[in-house]
Amino acid sequence: MRDALERVKAAAHRLKVFPLPSAVLLPGGIMPLHIFEPRYKAMLKDAIDSDGVFAMAQVVPGQERELAGRPDLDPMLCVGVVSVHEHLEDGRSNLVLTGVCRARIVKELAQQKPYREVEAEVLPDAPYDGEEESTLQAALFELMARVPNEVGQRIAQVTTGAHGGALADLVVGSLIADPERRFEVLSQLDVPARLSAVTEDLLELISRIKPPKKPEGLLN
Repeated sequence: MRDALERVKAAAHRLKVFPLPSAVLLPGGIMPLHIFEPRYKAMLKDAIDSDGVFAMAQVVPGQERELAGRPDLDPMLCVGVVSVHEHLEDGRSNLVLTGVCRARIVKELAQQKPYREVEAEVLPDAPYDGEEESTLQAALFELMARVPNEVGQRIAQVTTGAHGGALADLVVGSLIADPERRFEVLSQLDVPARLSAVTEDLLELISRIKPPKKPEGLLN
């Protein structure tokens, strides 16, 4: 991931952006994409031929129908690297973009390509292991105790070894489908606040799952 972050930092002065409402990538997460528009086929080709880096962007609310043009973009981005790429015979592509870190648009650059490019400020999280992280981990353990074993194992695989803001991002990326909520978490740069907010989401989810029944014959 450190190498990927260095690639993102090097690309930030002229960062390719892919606006796609309702598709919110988070750092550490993955996003399967199917590329078919000519401008984004050109973007992907340029990315593959260089550093493999581009960012997922959200458009300003109310401008979702302007995607064929140049709708205003929300400043907050998630920058990723292409980790899987399948080129199809008709020029389309399937790919997986792996989220690396947050970034903020400083300014949009004059158009030189069919797609849009921005100058961006890269916003990696500072290390953090305070009490908010411990509280979120406790909520994760409670959730894993209430879901089927295979689901709990998948949650453990995704989150084991993650700390600080990365832990919150992975929890949301794995368990929260609502794009508005995902974008709220993406936009939260304060790591303790992000951890606390995600813990509240997790506790609300846990409240809707019945606790496992105790085996008969066990004492309380």
